Amino acid sequence: MKDGKAQLAIGIVCVILGIVITLQFRTVQNNYLQGIGSGQKAQELAAELKKTREEKQALISEVNALEGKIKEIEEAESKEDVLVKNISSELEKYKVISGVRPVKGSGVVVVVDDPLMDPQFPLDVSVIMYNYDLLLSLINKLNDAGAEAISINEQRFVSRTEISLAGSNVNINSVPTAPPFVIKAIGNSDTLASVLNIRFGIVEQMRSDRYNLQVSVKKQDEINIPRYNEVIKFRYAKPVEEQQQ
Repeated sequence: MKDGKAQLAIGIVCVILGIVITLQFRTVQNNYLQGIGSGQKAQELAAELKKTREEKQALISEVNALEGKIKEIEEAESKEDVLVKNISSELEKYKVISGVRPVKGSGVVVVVDDPLMDPQFPLDVSVIMYNYDLLLSLINKLNDAGAEAISINEQRFVSRTEISLAGSNVNINSVPTAPPFVIKAIGNSDTLASVLNIRFGIVEQMRSDRYNLQVSVKKQDEINIPRYNEVIKFRYAKPVEEQQQ
């Protein structure tokens, strides 16, 4: 009886030991397998990180290349803007020279009028109108003195301006005008006034007993001169292209 109980106790112990050993084996096996899985996952994460870094570097390189292209475009546009501004500046200068732009600046204002009326000997004709060539001489003197813009009775004087006697009027740019003639000239006011008022000059000639005209020359800080109103057309003159040497 005792031997049976002892054998039963030994069997129970053996079963318990078997269960414990089995559980330990499974635990060790699971831990081993989990260790292998964690290692693989770490390797996968490392590979993914490497790939992400490579993609980031590629994107940075692409961004740098695009920024370089943008800079080139901006520099090209800047150069183009400078070229356009220079061309516009030159075009504006030639528009002023040709008279198609109104201008303002310092200069002189010259007023030429007929002699004062003598009640005893009234004149039926205008002295300055019949001697309008004096106006041309006065304008030539202003041009020689460096006048940059000239007008007569608000008519811009340009290379195509004609001054001619037409009946009881003097036509300037085909517009009938009459005395007093107001000549405006923009330029160095001191130089312009000195050239006109020089001894034996055009103003003294106009004031002489021969013509006895009333002439005044005044300097002004700001003079407004209108644009040339007619359309300039060239029927015969054509530009000549410059030949590169």
